Amino acid sequence: MNQIQIGINEIAGARRLAEHCHRQALNAGWWNDPETGEPHELTPERFAQKLCLIHSEVSEAMEGHRKGLMDDKLPHRQMTEVELADAVIRIFDLGGRAGHDIIGAVIEKLAYNAERADHKPENRAAPGGKKY
Repeated sequence: MNQIQIGINEIAGARRLAEHCHRQALNAGWWNDPETGEPHELTPERFAQKLCLIHSEVSEAMEGHRKGLMDDKLPHRQMTEVELADAVIRIFDLGGRAGHDIIGAVIEKLAYNAERADHKPENRAAPGGKKY
């Protein structure tokens, strides 16, 4: 695999951002029972619920794109970019709770994809290639 040209400072910064997303969700009580304040366990059902919430953010981004909308909470930004940001925040939060190294996985996956034959322009343009 090719080495990804990302510096230690960028990786450390990305990891701090991912940790911040999870910490902010913890501080807001998103991982606690709203009535008792007791922490939620990360059950398979709760994991699936959080995945659905990530999917809902992506669906909202699609709707914003389809309608060409600006965001209602950050009106200087397109709804698409804000909803994609929400999806990333939720991904980092869930990854943090599950103990996943999302940043490390992204870096490794980028390196893997850089070498994939089905990701090369000539193969994508060939009959039966990945058009999108």
